[in-house]
Amino acid sequence: MNSQFFDQTAASLLAALLVIAAPGAGMAGSLAGSVGDKRFSPVLPSSLKDPCNKAYKAYVAASGHSAYATTGFIRVMDGYVLCGAKYNAASQQAAEDLAMKSCQSGLAHYKVAAGSQCQIAASK
Repeated sequence: MNSQFFDQTAASLLAALLVIAAPGAGMAGSLAGSVGDKRFSPVLPSSLKDPCNKAYKAYVAASGHSAYATTGFIRVMDGYVLCGAKYNAASQQAAEDLAMKSCQSGLAHYKVAAGSQCQIAASK
């Protein structure tokens, strides 16, 4: 009789743990398809072949911690948008740091006007 009582109690406890843990397991899954923490809507070029357009789509599709950084776009002053991204980093902060470095290296490489600066548009 004690064995039967123990089996039923153990089964009940296991079922309760599964019910409690199931929502957390879904949350810990893939980040693919998620925009994440969107700080502002990035200006994306109209051409689907543009590197920044491809980088943003890859950022959204990435399954791990990722970030997308871009320069601001002011129509009167800037005729360009530069960007940087990091996909599937160890943490959200690491992804942001590496995306910023990538964007800033583009600024240095193209020697753009002094008013432009990189900002994190979205991260997850």
